[in-house]
Amino acid sequence: MSARTKTTPPKPQQRKPERASGAGPIAFFVALFIIALGLIQLVSTFHTYALNLSELNALKKQESSLVAQKQELENNIERWNDDAYVTAQARERLGYVFPGEQAIRVEHPEAVTGGVQRTQESNDTGTSGDSKLPWYSELAYAFGQSDTDRHDAQTKNGGTASDGQPADKAGQEEQAPTQGDGTAAQ
Repeated sequence: MSARTKTTPPKPQQRKPERASGAGPIAFFVALFIIALGLIQLVSTFHTYALNLSELNALKKQESSLVAQKQELENNIERWNDDAYVTAQARERLGYVFPGEQAIRVEHPEAVTGGVQRTQESNDTGTSGDSKLPWYSELAYAFGQSDTDRHDAQTKNGGTASDGQPADKAGQEEQAPTQGDGTAAQ
């Protein structure tokens, strides 16, 4: 035999069956969509949990404040059921006295406690430079005083027109402003 080399014909390559080329990306996006929906549900659940927890804490605080208020009101009821407390409140708030006692009401407590002292002469005249009026009375007094000063100044300077305005505005502007004692301001 001869040394012939045996040649074998090349084997044809075996082809693998082809899968649908679009199935891989579609499955990936479907899985991604499902994961996104799951995350959205999870986040909304935690958000709802956080809101409910904060509402629960707020309601617990409100409950504790209401319990404290209830306790305070019950203490007030117990206090008002005590005859000694009612007597003390009647004496303090309403000025009640027992029969045989003489009521003394201090008109100006600052005089007793060492505050502003007033002499009998200033009380007799009715006008005291250091008298304290409520703010609304002081405001009304200031407006009245201002109107009186203005009226006096207008009558000295030539009267008023029928509408309450000065008759001669030019003459009023030429005058020097005056101080409270009537002297001209510099």
